[in-house]
Amino acid sequence: MEKTVTAAIKYRRSVRVYDQDKAIVADKVKECIRNATLAPTSSNLQLWEFYHVTNKKVLQKLTKACLGQNAAKYAKQMVVVVVRKDLWKKRAKANIAFLKSNIGDKSPQEYSRREKFALGYYQKLIPTVYFDVFGILGWIKYLVFQVVGLFRPTYRQVRNSDMRIVAHKSAGLAAQNFMVSMAAIGYDTCPMEGSDTFLVKKALGLPFGAEINMVISCGIRDENGIYGERFRVPFEEVYKSI
Repeated sequence: MEKTVTAAIKYRRSVRVYDQDKAIVADKVKECIRNATLAPTSSNLQLWEFYHVTNKKVLQKLTKACLGQNAAKYAKQMVVVVVRKDLWKKRAKANIAFLKSNIGDKSPQEYSRREKFALGYYQKLIPTVYFDVFGILGWIKYLVFQVVGLFRPTYRQVRNSDMRIVAHKSAGLAAQNFMVSMAAIGYDTCPMEGSDTFLVKKALGLPFGAEINMVISCGIRDENGIYGERFRVPFEEVYKSI
């Protein structure tokens, strides 16, 4: 029986050794990736891709790229979460097309205030924030927004580095959706930060503009797959009630 959300969160651990006699079903992993795509994402741009790796040769390449760590070496499958900030124009157009399909067949003069705002968001604001040339425009926009911020609250994170962080945060939310979904069906994972991202991109044949958010190994935990008890700093140390 599938675990509740709380039970799945508590069950999830970073597993570094998987039982080599127990296989996992690719279609079930795929459904967990589908759950990942339901995660909240900045401006609904969904600047992510998920590479579900079951091919043994590619798994070997990824193991090397992940520095040979056990979580990769013993993995039955892997999922690589990829950030595609370079696809912002394509994803903005997809949102515009979706909005227009919901608005229906009517002229722009007939749009409601809310409809005009939504379309303007993707047609004007998103290009303003995401368009950049070697980071130069980002700094100009940053300075402009800082001046605006002297007079009213405004969005200030408009540099290229800021937008990269935004895209990676969204991808991280999706990755957590995936890992909790896997835990819910009794499958285990380990998100790996330690990797040669150049080799990961090479193994997957990714373009220059793609960035690796994380590599997630998958399998079913061996009895020695978890290296110790879970440690968390005291809740009172991180919980602030205001």
